[in-house]
Amino acid sequence: MTTRTDRRSPTPHASDSHDLIRVHGARVNNLKDVSVEIPKRRLTVFTGVSGSGKSSLVFSTIAAESQRMINETYSTFVQGFMPTLARPDVDVLEGLTTAITVDQQRMGSDPRSTVGTATDANAMLRILFSRLGEPHIGPPSAYSFNTASVRASGGITVERGAAKTRTVKATFNRTGGMCTRCEGRGSVSDIDLTQLYDDSKSLAEGAFTIPGWKSDSQWTVQVYAQSGFVDPDKPIREYTKKELQAFLYGEPVKVKVNGVNLTYEGLIPKIQKSFLSKDKEAMQPHIRAFVERAVTFTTCPECDGTRLSEGARSSKIQRISIADACAMEIRNLAEWVRGLDEPSVAPLLTALQQTLDSFEEIGLGYLSLDRPAGTLSGGEAQRVKMIRHLGSSLTDITYVFDEPTIGLHPHDIQRMNDLLLRLRDKGNTVLVVEHKPETIAIADHIVDLGPGAGTEGGTVCFEGTVEGLRAGDTVTGRHFDDRAAVKESVRKPTGALEIRGASAHNLRDVDVDIPLGVLTVVTGVAGSGKSSLVHGSVPAGENVVSVDQSPIKGSRRSNPATYTGLLDPIRKAFAKVNGVKPALFSANSEGACPTCNGAGVIFTDLGMMAGTSTTCEDCEGKRFDSSVLEYHLGGRDISEVLAMSVAEAEEFFGEGDARTPAAHRVLVRLADVGLGYLRLGQPLTTLSGGERQRLKLATHMGEKGGVYVLDEPTAGLHLADVRQLLGLLDRLVDSGKSVIVVEHHQAVMAHADWIIDLGPGAGHDGGRIVFEGTPAELVADRSTLTGEHLAAYVGA
Repeated sequence: MTTRTDRRSPTPHASDSHDLIRVHGARVNNLKDVSVEIPKRRLTVFTGVSGSGKSSLVFSTIAAESQRMINETYSTFVQGFMPTLARPDVDVLEGLTTAITVDQQRMGSDPRSTVGTATDANAMLRILFSRLGEPHIGPPSAYSFNTASVRASGGITVERGAAKTRTVKATFNRTGGMCTRCEGRGSVSDIDLTQLYDDSKSLAEGAFTIPGWKSDSQWTVQVYAQSGFVDPDKPIREYTKKELQAFLYGEPVKVKVNGVNLTYEGLIPKIQKSFLSKDKEAMQPHIRAFVERAVTFTTCPECDGTRLSEGARSSKIQRISIADACAMEIRNLAEWVRGLDEPSVAPLLTALQQTLDSFEEIGLGYLSLDRPAGTLSGGEAQRVKMIRHLGSSLTDITYVFDEPTIGLHPHDIQRMNDLLLRLRDKGNTVLVVEHKPETIAIADHIVDLGPGAGTEGGTVCFEGTVEGLRAGDTVTGRHFDDRAAVKESVRKPTGALEIRGASAHNLRDVDVDIPLGVLTVVTGVAGSGKSSLVHGSVPAGENVVSVDQSPIKGSRRSNPATYTGLLDPIRKAFAKVNGVKPALFSANSEGACPTCNGAGVIFTDLGMMAGTSTTCEDCEGKRFDSSVLEYHLGGRDISEVLAMSVAEAEEFFGEGDARTPAAHRVLVRLADVGLGYLRLGQPLTTLSGGERQRLKLATHMGEKGGVYVLDEPTAGLHLADVRQLLGLLDRLVDSGKSVIVVEHHQAVMAHADWIIDLGPGAGHDGGRIVFEGTPAELVADRSTLTGEHLAAYVGA
C-alpha cells in the first residue's frame, strides 16, 4: 500500500514568487502613473468615488491587457475574426493570468434573445425534447423559435474533373420550431394607417405624416410619387383596390426616379424595416414618439406568445411541452428536470440540472427561460453572465466584476458575497469594483482610488485591509460607517396616484395609492415586482418623466455637451456674436478639421493587429478647422469651451459677455447631480457607469413633468455621492414635484417620506404589497425582510 505524500518541495520554488499582479505606471484615462501590487488568489475590492479611475485600472488596464495577450496566442488568421485591442498605456504589467470579465452591461434588446438562449439552457432543453418528446417531430432545431422550417428542391450543378458538369436533382429539408405568424418574436405589430398619412390628400399634396417624409424633395416620397403604381395627384382614399394593395403591401421592385435606379416597396414593409427593426431606446425622441403612437404590439394569436410552431408545442415529455418548460419559474423547472429518470440522456440531464440549480443559487430562481434578455436589470444581467462560471473547474483565473451588487436587495447581497468567496476559495483571483460596504467588508485586500473624480482622481489613496481603510483619512474611509437616520418628520402628500388591479408579470391584482408631492420609495427583494408596478402601472405621459436603467448611447464623437443638448445654445451663441452659421461650431459638421474629420485623431487600421491612433497634426486634437478657431465668445474659442469643466463653464456662461441662459440652465443641472468636474468635450466612452447614470438624470431633469420616476439612481454611486443625490431628490420634491424611486439602498429608504414594500419573496412568491407607511413605521414593524435590514442599518 502506497502512502500519498505532499508533492511540493519543502524548499521555496522560483514559481512561488509570482504571487502578485504588478501594475507600474498606468496612465489609462485619468490614471496618473498608478502603481499597485495585487495579491493573487485573493479577493481584492477597488473603491473610490464615481469617476476616480477604478474601471480604468481594473477593466481598461489589467483585464484589457490579459485579453489582448490571450488573443495574440492565436494564429493571425484567427485574430482577423477577433476584436483588435490596443495595448493599455502602462509601463509594466506582470503576473497576469487569464481574465474573465463580468460587467454590468445589460444584455442586448434583440427580441429573439431570452434568458434561455443567453445561458445555453434552451439548447440543452431542445436536445432533451428531440430525444424524449412524444410525438417525435425532428432534431433539436424543430424546437427552436429562431429556426424557420425550410423546404426546397431543384437541380444543382455538380462539377467533376476537368470541365465535366452535370445537373443533379436535390431536395433540402430543415424542420424549425419558429411560429410562422410572428416569426419567433411572440408578438405581432398592428400599424395605425391614420398615423402614416392623411387619406384626404394626394401624395403631391404631402399626404405623409411620417417624421422626415414631408418634403417633396425627399427621395423616399419621390419613390412612391413617381413609381407608376399609384396616381400621385389622386387622394389616397380614392385609390382602387389594386392601387391600395401596391401602395401598402407592394413587393420590392426597381423603379427609376429622376434618372436614378431606386427600390420601390410597399409602405407597411417599409415602415417595418425602417422603424420596427431598430431598438426603440436608440431612436430620437420624436421618432420614438411616432412609433409608440403608430404601432401597437399584441400577443401572437397563433402561438399565444410562446414563439413556437404548433408542432413544437404538441411534442411533450410527461405532459409538459418545451413552451410550458420555458414558461415555468426556473426553480420549478429544476424540480421537474430532477424528476426525469432516463438513462439514455443522463449526462444531458446532469448538465441541465447544474445550470438550472446555478440560477437558484445565484438568486435568480424566480426568472423563466422565456424572459426576454432585454428586460433584465443590470444586476440580473450580470448574475446571468456569472452562471456559466460557477461550475467551472478552471482555477488560477482572474475574475473581474463590475459592481455585482447592483440591483440587489440587502437580503441578497450576502448570497452574492458567498459566491465571490467561493470563486476565490477555488484558487482564483477575484477583482471587484464596488461601493457597497457589505461587500467591501469581505475583501482580503482593498485599493482605494481618488481623492476626487475626473482630473482630481486617478491616484491610489490607500492599499491594505478593511481595518486600515476604516482608520485611514480617505473619502471612502470617512464615509464607510455612514448611516442615514430615519426622518423624524415626513412631508404630507398633496394627492395620490391610484393604481388598481395591476397584474403585469408577477403582480397579483395589486391596488395601491402612490402619494404625490412627496418622496416615495418602492422597495422589495430582487424580482418582487417593483419595476413591474412602477413602470407598468404609472402611465407614461407628458406629466411623467421616467429615468430607467437603459444604457446611454454614444460613440467617441459623443460627449456631455452633445448628449445633454448643451452644445446647441453654445453654437447659436457663437454664431450670433460672430455673424456666421451655427454648423461651423460642430466638429461633426461644417466646422470639422478636414484632416481627421473632426475626430481629433487619425486612426490607422492594421488588419488583424491592433489599430493605432495618433493626434491629428493639423488641429492638434482640437477637432475643429483652424478658421473656426478664429471666432471667439467671451474671449474663448469653441475648442477652449469644450475643454472646460462643467463648474468652470457654469461660471463662464452665467455672466459677462458669454452669458447664455439656455446653456447655463443645463450646466446647473449637471452640477446638481455632482458632475461639476466633467469636461464638456470628454468622450462618453470614457465615462464610468455612475457618471453615465447621473448624466442621464441631469438630462431628464430638464423635461417638464410633475412626476419623476427613477429606477435605482444610486447605481454606481459612492457612499459620499449618495448624500448629494438625497439633497437633489429633496430639491425636486420641494420644488413641487412628485418623486417615485425604485431603490434598494437603505440611505434612500431612510430618507423617504413614504415606503411601499413588495414581496414577500421573488417571482411567484412576490407581487404583493407587504407594507405601506413611513420609514419609522417600517423599522418599528420589522415584519418584512426590508424592515429587518433597514432596522439593522439605522441601528434601531
